[in-house]
Amino acid sequence: MAEPLPARSVASTRALYVISVAAELAGCHPQTLRIYERKGLVVPSRSDGGGRRYSDADIEFLRRILELTSMGLNLAGVKRVLELEAEVATLESQLAVLRVAADEAVKDAHREHRRDLVPLSQEVTLYQRRRR
Repeated sequence: MAEPLPARSVASTRALYVISVAAELAGCHPQTLRIYERKGLVVPSRSDGGGRRYSDADIEFLRRILELTSMGLNLAGVKRVLELEAEVATLESQLAVLRVAADEAVKDAHREHRRDLVPLSQEVTLYQRRRR
């Protein structure tokens, strides 16, 4: 199964749409959504009665799947691409955190070096050559 997508707002993850509406919004047939679910590409929420419910985020995810299949990828390829995209997103967020930490470490090192500096005298000394 694909890795979860990056965090979304609560409104975009709220499961609102039944399968027929979700299929229409995504631009495919309801049976296509059932196939995607069987293949582990999509995991819709379930109502108390067991019916599938799709969120706005699910619809966007379905559109991405359809985009990849229209490029000629089979479902196994789509699944792998989605897993890699999720991994890249995770690594990018980790990298952003590490960059902030590295910037702070550099700033701390600069502050520490400033404390170690010894003030120098600012007077001017003239150099005169001695005559022999």
